[in-house]
Amino acid sequence: MASIRYLYLLILAALLGGCATTGMVFDDRAVTLDKPAAELADHQLLDVWIETFDPGKLPVGEESAQGLSMDIREAEARYIPIHLADTMEKTGYWGSVRVVPSVTEGGEVLVKGRILSSDGGVLRLQISARDATGREWFSRAYGLTLDARAYGAQAWNTEVFQGLYNLIANDLARHRNGLSTADVLQIRRVAEMRFARDLAPDAFARYLQIDNDSEYSIVGLPAANDPMYQRILAIRERDFMLIDTLNGHFDNFFLEMQAPYAEWRSARSEEAEALRAVERSAWQRKALGIAAIAGAIALGAASDSDTRARTGTLRDVMVLGGLYAVKTGFDKDEETTIHRAAIEELDASFSAEAQPLVVDIEGETHELTGSAETQYAKWRSLLRQVYAAETGLVQAAD
Repeated sequence: MASIRYLYLLILAALLGGCATTGMVFDDRAVTLDKPAAELADHQLLDVWIETFDPGKLPVGEESAQGLSMDIREAEARYIPIHLADTMEKTGYWGSVRVVPSVTEGGEVLVKGRILSSDGGVLRLQISARDATGREWFSRAYGLTLDARAYGAQAWNTEVFQGLYNLIANDLARHRNGLSTADVLQIRRVAEMRFARDLAPDAFARYLQIDNDSEYSIVGLPAANDPMYQRILAIRERDFMLIDTLNGHFDNFFLEMQAPYAEWRSARSEEAEALRAVERSAWQRKALGIAAIAGAIALGAASDSDTRARTGTLRDVMVLGGLYAVKTGFDKDEETTIHRAAIEELDASFSAEAQPLVVDIEGETHELTGSAETQYAKWRSLLRQVYAAETGLVQAAD
């Protein structure tokens, strides 16, 4: 009988283990946004460029991905930076906070991100930041895990992962607050010269020095009244205007995506939670069925000839009950297919509503078409041509 009790203890431990959740669930929703005690002067403010994020990769295997698609990830790679920019603007620590296409030159602070995981219940991001001098502020992963109940009391235009955005914004502000006035001025000058060097390397590369750590420093400045330098400053203002125009389109994209995205995340989180509950129930039913069968076998083995007849009916009931429990467990597995199909349908519906951003912008003499990233690449090429035409410098072919 001791062996039977030991068997049941093992089965009980397995059942309890099957009910446990894996991974750490942590809640950053309570993180408040840090703001300065007094309004900062303009000369203390740095402009921030946030690149559209790297969408990352989907989980390997259809069962792990559960219907997630790269269409959604591409949309999130634009949506998340826009919301982060909006969060940072509310702090009062920054000048202009703009979302820009990747591979840009001339920003004072550049923030990059990669989506590690995003499925409605979990959001994990890899965020890095560095200033124009090339100094890295930080590179770290952020994550927040919620359950479906987090969406219950939220309005569609309220971000359930806002605490995670606040945490990123607070870390950026903390590094900015560690800069001296001289540091801020240096960053601004280097950003300006890097833009100038990008447009006209022959004329402006000599003002910058790059060390072995790929950090920039100023070794000289052009005269304030240098006509070539004045043209650079004028073109840079036009560049800012184009980026602001792109940000208007990004903002429209964000507003159009906000409601369907909130609905998709909420519904998908509920479906995923239901799926996990069904899977747990199926596992428990199978485990209980196997336990009943094992108990019947053990009972038969432990009985003598006199008691075996008396316990025969009990053993038969345990075996039949165990087989039924296992069968219903597999029946529950069939239900998971229904939930997965619902998730995939939600993903497909959202993908149809959140296609990659496409805008048309007319320049003074050129029309820029295609995606925002393509348009900006064409715009930078146009700026070089404009500068070459205005200064008479021969510009190398792109």
